[in-house]
Amino acid sequence: MTKASQFVMVHVGQSIEAQRNLVHGIETRSWGFPESKAEYEGAQPRFAVLATGASPRVQLEQWLTGTATLYLFEVRKGFYTGHAPHWPDEEAEMRVKYPLRFGIEPLAVLHDVPLGPEGPLTEAGSDAIRRSGTDRGMGKLVDMPVLPLLDLAGIPVAADEPENVPLDKSPGFTGDQVEGKRKPQRRRRGAGYISDPKKRKAIELHAEDMAVAHYEAEGWLVDRLGKPYDLRCTRGTEERHVEVKGTTGAPTSVELTINEVLHARDKETTVDLYVVSDITLDTHTYATSGGEVSHYLDWEPAEQDLRPRRYEYRLPLTSD
Repeated sequence: MTKASQFVMVHVGQSIEAQRNLVHGIETRSWGFPESKAEYEGAQPRFAVLATGASPRVQLEQWLTGTATLYLFEVRKGFYTGHAPHWPDEEAEMRVKYPLRFGIEPLAVLHDVPLGPEGPLTEAGSDAIRRSGTDRGMGKLVDMPVLPLLDLAGIPVAADEPENVPLDKSPGFTGDQVEGKRKPQRRRRGAGYISDPKKRKAIELHAEDMAVAHYEAEGWLVDRLGKPYDLRCTRGTEERHVEVKGTTGAPTSVELTINEVLHARDKETTVDLYVVSDITLDTHTYATSGGEVSHYLDWEPAEQDLRPRRYEYRLPLTSD
């Protein structure tokens, strides 16, 4: 019998605002709803599907004859309450509109997926997307096998452990791959990348200030280096190097350079990873506050948790 996993199924509309939020959610690894519901309490979804391109305001029989684009995610951070404006419309209004949030890691985007029995979704899973679309995009929980979706995406997993998805074997996707009819013309770059350099710097500095305060409170002498790593901490004969990351979104994944990975794997050094998520940022003054800390001591990134985004290509010695 195929193992079932808990999914949160979401319908994303085709409005410019909805598509802009979809792009931002993909890039910052976060999604959210305007309120909580009883069914979310105690829920621990392992995967999420954000679906777009099909109108939900039809009867189930008609819905099952259609197709949609499915954005498949692994849920890496369960439901939590966000305190910082995060999505573009939240930042524009400087208020939290989607306080109930969860962290998502992109696995694959699937185009023109049949919503009926010939597709990878169960009828209950497909209908959950439709019901989400008629309920302001509120997520609907459903249990169904993930293996058909992973097979369709070409992601190899062990049949008896389908929830153990290796990141380095999944294609992933970025906000640039959103293909809605009214996709906002907004270019981004990589996971969690922030195009506004002042905003990016404010978030980085806030996270670094929190990290410095933490280590100094534990008796470490802290030097801010920036490169080749962020902090050098010494206490007597002890020495630790610290990589610091900050985001207004969920603690799901962070961008690493190849040098940061190699440094963390260096057996001659001890490296910690200090991540501050859900940082509140005033987009007018760039003032920052708050944040939730994820702290990883003696950190060494495993290969299955890394996804290469860029390659250096060595050209042939001769060309025509």
